[in-house]
Amino acid sequence: MGHKITLRLIFVYIATVTAMFFIVNALGQSRIRRSLLANRKNAVLQEAQMVAVEYGENYYRSGITINELKKQLTSIDHFLGMRVLLTNTAGVVFIDTGGKEFYTIERYIGSSTLTFEDITITEISREPLLLVSEPIVYDYQIRGYVCLAVSMQSIYQDAGFYVDTISLMILAFSLILLMVFVLIWFMTIWPVAKLKKAAIEYAKKNYKYKAPRFRAEYRDISEAMRVTAEEVGRLEEYQKKFIGNVSHDFRSPLTSIKGYLEAIKDGTIPMESAGRYLDIILFETERLTKLTEDLLSLSRMDNNDTLDITVFDINEVIKKTAASFEGTCTKKRITIELQFCDPEVLISADMGRIQQVLYNLLDNAIKFSNQDSTITISVNIKASKVFVSVKDSGIGIPKDAQKKVFERFYKTDASRGKDKRGTGLGLAIVKEIIDAHGENITLVSTEGVGTEFTFSMPLAEL
Repeated sequence: MGHKITLRLIFVYIATVTAMFFIVNALGQSRIRRSLLANRKNAVLQEAQMVAVEYGENYYRSGITINELKKQLTSIDHFLGMRVLLTNTAGVVFIDTGGKEFYTIERYIGSSTLTFEDITITEISREPLLLVSEPIVYDYQIRGYVCLAVSMQSIYQDAGFYVDTISLMILAFSLILLMVFVLIWFMTIWPVAKLKKAAIEYAKKNYKYKAPRFRAEYRDISEAMRVTAEEVGRLEEYQKKFIGNVSHDFRSPLTSIKGYLEAIKDGTIPMESAGRYLDIILFETERLTKLTEDLLSLSRMDNNDTLDITVFDINEVIKKTAASFEGTCTKKRITIELQFCDPEVLISADMGRIQQVLYNLLDNAIKFSNQDSTITISVNIKASKVFVSVKDSGIGIPKDAQKKVFERFYKTDASRGKDKRGTGLGLAIVKEIIDAHGENITLVSTEGVGTEFTFSMPLAEL
């Protein structure tokens, strides 16, 4: 595409310059010649009338000699660049500032002003002439004629001079126009060509290719392509990691289930011991079920599953969620403390998803809390937001791991040792749900002290 546009620009440039030179040299020169000829004709006519009155009449009135008159007319010739002729009534030239005299030009004189273009008078010049004749009137009689002759070649030369001057200006303009076209090329075609190359590289899955950085109009496109390529690259890496993690997390329990069932079937494990191994099989089955449920939840979030926004009391949801962990908390001797700023706090959100958030956060807090400890769930209102926090006094999260806890399948080393059933998807699901609501979740944790997760929700408008 860039190559075609470049050729079009070159064609437009050449056509424009050629057209300008053609118009000036072919059409312009003709118009300039006509214009110069008309102007010169008027000037010669005025000079002829002036010479006829000032010098011709004066000659007959004052009686000056022919030599004196010729000197005066020669001065006019030199000053105006016009050849001056004086004739008698018969058309015989008796004064010629160009030299030769006493030849007849009877055909070019008359009782009134006459103008002739492109005529040739061999006695005057072999070149075409512009000739203007004006009668000399004295005492109400025509006494003779003044003729002014100008070479047509000089008019053509003047026209050529103007055309050459205009051509030089056009040439200078063409150079400026060339620079403008080059600038346009660098501003439009070059960026498009570079963006096209970047698009081809990204299509080849070369996501590390750096799209050039541009200014103005193409900057946003370049940045968008670069960000898109980085996101697609990360997505591809995530996909590989996702498949690897899912494969590992499914293969491990399936291998255990298959191994124990085969051992029970072929008698390797005696029937009196089968109960203990069936409990292990049941544990691994529950682990697979939990992983499947988490994957389905993430899939729904990835597919922008519509939120069912309703108004409900967040305090009631927290109470019910906490009650579902009563058995687990009793075994670990963990106390759940609820702190509500108001007896009823209404929020506008998807109740099922928010319950899932609370379940995952509370489940996470219980897993990593020490025995005989307290988990605090608090609700506070600030401006038009409701802030819910789940705080434990457990083992905490290492500082270098805190930025990764919301990543899918991420588990800290402590997590892997402490939580055998964990899928590494719980907090990722929490983050996806909070983001879907357009809200935020924050984490504060200190190793050996505890962890606090806080998320916001919009306060319902009554």
